[in-house]
Amino acid sequence: MADPDAPEWTRHAIYWRPDPGPLADFGASWLGWEPRTATAPPPPADAPAARECWTSTPRKYGLHGTLKAPFRLAAGTSGVALGAALAALAADAAPVVLHDGLRLARMGGFLALVPAGPAPALAALAARIVAGLDPFRTPLTEAERARRHPDRLSAAERANLDRWGYPHVMDEFRFHITLSGALEPADAAAAEAALAPRVAPFVGRPFAIGAIWHCAEGPGGRFCDIARHALAGGAA
Repeated sequence: MADPDAPEWTRHAIYWRPDPGPLADFGASWLGWEPRTATAPPPPADAPAARECWTSTPRKYGLHGTLKAPFRLAAGTSGVALGAALAALAADAAPVVLHDGLRLARMGGFLALVPAGPAPALAALAARIVAGLDPFRTPLTEAERARRHPDRLSAAERANLDRWGYPHVMDEFRFHITLSGALEPADAAAAEAALAPRVAPFVGRPFAIGAIWHCAEGPGGRFCDIARHALAGGAA
């Protein structure tokens, strides 16, 4: 486990990450970043040349689903204390199974794997993480708030931004595993065609979330894994 209070960490986040296996291998290769080892693996041998451009924005995060968006630690808190609070929360939270699995979708111009059906248990878990760990978050500065373009958000999203530091939480939460940055329609169509056969083994079947990850942003703005916490609070 990495030191959660190492000076190189500028922000912390709570993510879903895939456990080691085919999905993790695909994500590291497709995006070009392995957050467990802080390495950049080579791209798939048959990947389109445009993949490098398509994935430049999400590359720094690695394959993930956001549960609590990146935040700076509040004064008087620590990465160790955050990790302990997350461990306690995970020990009391049940794993989640998306019985309808995942599907490949376009979300506002970018491509992602999203739940193929309703996912209320996952939304409830995310809400619990957002609220339960919020004492560790430094409030947004005016510059940070402005970068979220509050004028483009709905009233509910602006309220979330001001209360929780991120617009897409609580009732506005939509779980997604990002596979590209925002693309023009022609690029999105090409990326979707390239991704569809690659993600076929991971869609259309039950998808289990059995752990959550404490992650942190390090040198170069790339996120690395700090610690995995199993969801151990009972059956899904």
